[in-house]
Amino acid sequence: MQQFLNLAIVVATFISMEAFSWFIHKYLFHGPLWFIHKTHHRPRSSHFEFNDVFSLAFAGAAIWLIIAGLPGLTYQFWIGIGITLYGVIYFVFHDVFIHRRVTEFKSGNRYLLAIRRAHKIHHKSQKKNPSEEFGLLSASPKYFRKARQKHSQPNEDPILRN
Repeated sequence: MQQFLNLAIVVATFISMEAFSWFIHKYLFHGPLWFIHKTHHRPRSSHFEFNDVFSLAFAGAAIWLIIAGLPGLTYQFWIGIGITLYGVIYFVFHDVFIHRRVTEFKSGNRYLLAIRRAHKIHHKSQKKNPSEEFGLLSASPKYFRKARQKHSQPNEDPILRN
């Protein structure tokens, strides 16, 4: 029973991180923390940008929770694991697949194309506002409809080329 509860904590934390990330992206990163986040909306001159401090902060919180919960494998440990899993998915989706910061990663998967298109639309603006699509793993249904259309293939869609 305890293993089921631990797994439930990890899954609930992971799902909560998507909602939490959407909220802080919309209201903090495109709000009072724009002075940091704007580096992510501008062309990069290196592999790193000032916006990466947010990832470091989340990683620090996850590490702290894992260490705090390590004796006895308490709920803090499992919350830290959930945040870490979200961070790994974030890195693969956002940094590798969407922004290609590490390597070229292409896919014809409709879900991935919809997420990539939504994120590219988000980045069309290099300003604080207006902006749309603040999620990482979720996007408006219109992007999933577009991903089903024939013209949404990566080699034919100018939004998805870069």
